[in-house]
Amino acid sequence: MNTYAFIDSQNLNLGVQSQGWKLDWRKFRQYLRNKYGVSKAYLFIGQVAGNESLYAYLQECGYILIFKPTLYRKAEGNIIIKGNVDAELVLHAMIQYKNYHRALIVTGDGDFHCLIEYLEEKGKLLKILAPSKHYSSLLRKFNQKHYIVRIDLLRSSLQQKKTGIRGRSKP
Repeated sequence: MNTYAFIDSQNLNLGVQSQGWKLDWRKFRQYLRNKYGVSKAYLFIGQVAGNESLYAYLQECGYILIFKPTLYRKAEGNIIIKGNVDAELVLHAMIQYKNYHRALIVTGDGDFHCLIEYLEEKGKLLKILAPSKHYSSLLRKFNQKHYIVRIDLLRSSLQQKKTGIRGRSKP
């Protein structure tokens, strides 16, 4: 049985960082493989020049990266990088539809409600992994059916650990 994960990287990353911790991407990929049998993990991410080593690392960890071109805009003197991956995630979940038995969606974003509802209706939704308890109210009905798993509750096993060498984290 093929299980694919479709991961909204920005929602996941910002969701755990808002709680004061960083996700260990290698441990997370291992968790997806071991707990849910995820054979392919599609990571949807904005493409930013200078992040090539991060992208190489994520690929080493076993993610299939799907890049979204980013836009830069100024707001209150700061440069804001915008790379909304919603359309790409939905599109790839449907392109790959015949290739997986079950799908795991990693997001807390209600914009994916229609995709999640469709996958549930077709018997293809395995789980929704939400970064925290602050996920969209549009996804709440899926909690009643035990689809939602909160990543914040897995912090102790998925948190990036410090190495002690100048306070840097392991790559």
